Amino acid sequence: MGAFIPRDVQEFLDGYPDLHDYRSLSRNLRFYSNELRCQPDCKLISEIHEEWLGDYSLLETKHGYIQWLFPIREDGLNYAAQPLQKHEIKAMTKDDTIMLQILTSYKLMLDFYGMRLENEATGLISRSKNYTSQYKNLCRSSHNNLRISRILKCLSEFGYEHLNYAFLLHVLNEQSEHGQLNTSIIRHSMDRWWANCVRGHRERDWINEKIVRVRNRDVDEPFVFTREMYEAAINNWNNEGRF
Repeated sequence: MGAFIPRDVQEFLDGYPDLHDYRSLSRNLRFYSNELRCQPDCKLISEIHEEWLGDYSLLETKHGYIQWLFPIREDGLNYAAQPLQKHEIKAMTKDDTIMLQILTSYKLMLDFYGMRLENEATGLISRSKNYTSQYKNLCRSSHNNLRISRILKCLSEFGYEHLNYAFLLHVLNEQSEHGQLNTSIIRHSMDRWWANCVRGHRERDWINEKIVRVRNRDVDEPFVFTREMYEAAINNWNNEGRF
């Protein structure tokens, strides 16, 4: 693990050096400004947040919305959506209302995945009240793994990368200490894609080192990444800028 980084993730880490900024494209900015309805669902961002929270069947079966909620600089399967542009990132990050909307989108999907954002500043996550059923859904519905990769890339683009650290370490704690979210498919997605969707070199290396230790089953005393370790790591990063 760690030697091979998928091409799409490497392009993300490099900042997409070969992509141009097309100022004529602005659907992501307009959508998050609550001016444009997404397609094919014909919803404003405010309507999705108000109407879709907790509607797990809808969030599972619909697919077009994820590119609107979490735009990245890559093409996707919904051709009504557009790749995120640099000028959009600049405008959106300067708008406090839009930044809160992006955070609300993240909370919406966390709830769908059986998780709850405990602290917006640190990114600390806990289980939601419906975690049992939603963890099961996450384990059996592998298309959500691709969604999570997109979510992590999107959060990084908008300066929310600390949320990625907390998400990844929460999943690692669930796998290591509790045996939750521990399917081979989720481990593969996490180890190859999710854990590398972190542009901070030190943070990426630290997280990957902890994953390697958890995955190593050959030692006499297996390493367990506990909840206490998780909370300490997140608090250390928030207070000192390092794990």
